[in-house]
Amino acid sequence: MLSVREVTKRYGALTALDRVSLEVAAGTFCVLLGPNGAGKSTLFQLLTALFVPDAGEIVIDGISVRRQPTRALARLGVVFQQQALDLDLSIARNLSLHADLHGLPRALARSRIEEGLAQFDLAEQGGRKVRELSGGNRRRVELIRAMLHRPAVLLMDEATVGLDLPSRRALRTHISECMRQQPMAVLWATHWIEEIADAAQVVVLHRGRVLADGPQEAVIETLGEPTLEEGFVKAVGAAAPQL
Repeated sequence: MLSVREVTKRYGALTALDRVSLEVAAGTFCVLLGPNGAGKSTLFQLLTALFVPDAGEIVIDGISVRRQPTRALARLGVVFQQQALDLDLSIARNLSLHADLHGLPRALARSRIEEGLAQFDLAEQGGRKVRELSGGNRRRVELIRAMLHRPAVLLMDEATVGLDLPSRRALRTHISECMRQQPMAVLWATHWIEEIADAAQVVVLHRGRVLADGPQEAVIETLGEPTLEEGFVKAVGAAAPQL
């Protein structure tokens, strides 16, 4: 579903990404693990076509982002690190505007909005302004929005930043529920070791390079330490973030 092939991105003398390659299959929850400054945000900027790579190719659901950006991005759902809801609009209005952007028929949009709100325990709150919501509930709304057009690939860019532990765990549970309903590929960027617990695939990124990629057991073996946390700390040369 998601293919990144030898992607390089430079900013002047700084190489933010250096020949990065990864593949995420349909139905796979993949964690992109790296410390701050590893290149995770740069990669997400390229995946969402905010910037263009200097070399390499990105393919979403078989569609090249470089050659057919509109078609490729239509297969993508995104929850950004910085919240991107209109605080002065209601939950329902935020969602309906996004559905309009994707060209969903009004009846279908209403049905999916109602379904999403019910799934995330927000059925009675559609008329509330977003600014009245907690941080965790705002993230739920953003996830509902990202899923309205039924994407093939879901990107979660440090989406738990600023959330407390129960909210972080709840968001991960909601992702699992979405994946059971639709076999999409999920790329979850984080620097929290705890968020890897049940990931089928882990990609370790540091200083713009992929250090390890694969099932957790294979990544642990590649990093050469008894646990993933110990291997990560050794590889990046700094203590991994803790609770």
